[in-house]
Amino acid sequence: MVKETIKNAVTKLNRDMEAREKLKPVHFEKFLALLAENPRAMIRSVFQVFHDMMVHYVGEGFDEYPDDPESIGFVFYDCTSLLAEGTDRPFFADRLFANRLVNLAKALRQGAQQNKIYIFEGPPGCGKSTFLNNLLQKFEIYANTEAGLRYETVWRLDRKSLGAVLEDETIPVFESMNEGDEDFAKAGPFQRRFAFIRETDDYVEIPCPSHDNPILMIPKSSRRELFDTLFKNDKFKWKLFTEKEYQWVFRDSPCTICSSIYKALMGKVDDASKVLKMLYAQPYNFNRRLGEGITVFNPGDKPLRRSVLTNEMLQHRLDGLFKDSNRVHYIFSTFARTNNGIYALMDIKSHNTGRLIELHNIISEGVHKVEHIEENVHSLFLALMNPEDKKNIADIQSFLDRIQYIKIPYVLDIRTEVEIYRNIFGKHIDANFLPKVLHNFARVIISSRLKEKSEALLEWIIDPKKYALYCDKNLQLLKMEIYTGNIPAWLSEDDLRAFTAKVRKKIIGESEFEGERGFSGRDSIKIFHDFFSTYASEKKLITMSMLKGFFEKIAKEHPGLIPAGVLDSLCRMYNYNILQEVKEALYYYNQEKISADIQDYLFAINFEPGAAVKSVYTGKKLHISEDFFKSIETYLLGEKTDEKTRRSFRHDTQKEYTSETLTREIMIDNKPITKTELYDSLLERYTYNLKEKVLDPFLENENFRRGIKDYGTESFKTYDRRIKEDITYLITNLTDKFRYTEKGAKEVCIYVVDNDLPKQFART
Repeated sequence: MVKETIKNAVTKLNRDMEAREKLKPVHFEKFLALLAENPRAMIRSVFQVFHDMMVHYVGEGFDEYPDDPESIGFVFYDCTSLLAEGTDRPFFADRLFANRLVNLAKALRQGAQQNKIYIFEGPPGCGKSTFLNNLLQKFEIYANTEAGLRYETVWRLDRKSLGAVLEDETIPVFESMNEGDEDFAKAGPFQRRFAFIRETDDYVEIPCPSHDNPILMIPKSSRRELFDTLFKNDKFKWKLFTEKEYQWVFRDSPCTICSSIYKALMGKVDDASKVLKMLYAQPYNFNRRLGEGITVFNPGDKPLRRSVLTNEMLQHRLDGLFKDSNRVHYIFSTFARTNNGIYALMDIKSHNTGRLIELHNIISEGVHKVEHIEENVHSLFLALMNPEDKKNIADIQSFLDRIQYIKIPYVLDIRTEVEIYRNIFGKHIDANFLPKVLHNFARVIISSRLKEKSEALLEWIIDPKKYALYCDKNLQLLKMEIYTGNIPAWLSEDDLRAFTAKVRKKIIGESEFEGERGFSGRDSIKIFHDFFSTYASEKKLITMSMLKGFFEKIAKEHPGLIPAGVLDSLCRMYNYNILQEVKEALYYYNQEKISADIQDYLFAINFEPGAAVKSVYTGKKLHISEDFFKSIETYLLGEKTDEKTRRSFRHDTQKEYTSETLTREIMIDNKPITKTELYDSLLERYTYNLKEKVLDPFLENENFRRGIKDYGTESFKTYDRRIKEDITYLITNLTDKFRYTEKGAKEVCIYVVDNDLPKQFART
């Protein structure tokens, strides 16, 4: 056992050592070989890596309506792997924010990244800090994997080529440090980083403090020719030479230190090939804790005492190699450490206000003055801000166009709100609710975060009253469905046709001004805790009646937060939906009988009453009469339809049958009658009206209600065969089709019967 443990430990140690071996610098020629092998991965700015990270963790997204011609690309992006999994405090991005985040990443990849700071703006309690911390954590992880790997420049200055010798007596203290030394332990992170500078009798290693890509060391005038020779004439090469995404490859210059080294080397050896022999590439290692590649400032972090950094050891070596103290000045700012990385500010207040103002010139010009030299800064600048803190930068008008705000409001997506409850209180909470009730809790919370009226919705749907069965008068419940990515089935065909891309963009655009008020994330968690601890029970599931009673009390404690009428509308929508589910679960009318009725009707409407004919579709002998037509038209149009309406419908149907169904679909396209559009339309009508009346016989039978209560007990065996079959069929379908538990199915059926829901929603 001990031997096996030691063997495993040694194996792991070997893997770690192999991994470290891969992090060693490679010669520029080897870097070019890697570049030719995988150009897209090797030529990436921080903005492109950020996009690639999003794709890696989030994927391409899922469109529930892939064939929708009016789609605006508002799809479902699962940000769980990016912002929730493997984090101390998960952040759940709703559909609206996820789309904003993905769109930002796409814009960064396409080259819209220059001269901006991206501020995530949201009210207190929306989880901004959690979001940014988790985002940076995953960026750091990704950037240090093979998928996110990038290379930075390091110089190995050859002593022999430069005519220099090692001068042991002048080596400063940090040069002799080892990781176990006491002096090393006392040194700061910056000093420790350069304590490992490799120096041998043959060379001195000089890292680029700005983390420049080695390709920038090639003079601008030679880069196109190099890439043209290096790459095949493929899709990537075309993108490299033509698209904005890769303009930086031809536009950017190396940092002043690397430029000075290159120039000084050319002055010494006068041969570009010899200079490139001293050029190496090493993986860009990100470490937030050490401020390498990622730097995060909190408002309380005091400004650094030293804004200009240097390294005396390296400066001494450079002066000795080039015999001139003015050739290369190894000085840089703290911004260099996050060049090609991420610089983030947590909340724009206190000291971070000053840091944001300091970024003004950097973002505007892309350069930063360090004493007498200019330093390139191409970082991804991120910040968080509360809406009330905008006043801190309101006076800097010239800076405002350099800021892009990304809204991060309270959750406005029903599914995401529910997922937060499951994460905090456990996924087992679903078992305590009747289906839909947990999501309706989320709807009440979200209603407090929406504006009461929506101009976009009211322009689209002129008469909201027609949806009184399913929605509130201000259509907030409809907006929640759209924000969640669902197009409700209860919308009329006319409104569905009018639901154009322009309308959708306007509705989604309203989300930019919502979610800043109402119950915060912390509020909703506390309210849910109070609700769940009050009503959760092993004996009884949580119902809509409990939910309504609870929120009526909350509305009194927090007047004005829950919109008037929303609770009543929500209960009405819930009642309607569960009634449809119970009807669907109980409906099992003979499909062959329905099909035969429709086929015979389509044949019979071509004859006058009094005729006796044989149907060419079913072979049945038909006696044509008004009673025959009425027996079928009652199911097609509803029981209360008058004779005039029925005759008009019959005439229109006969006209369509002769002009389209018979002459085109059957005679030309050779379709059977059951595959025609008219048949499908009548089948849908017939089935719908049958379902509408499916509960009527049972509501008048008291044994039906008692049988539901006794289902699953010994007493159930005493009921007659038909009652047992009907109830078993009903309960089984509710559990199989609509995810009810047996207990929940029984409770919802009793609720439908006791509240006489069929009568409430009877068609008039």
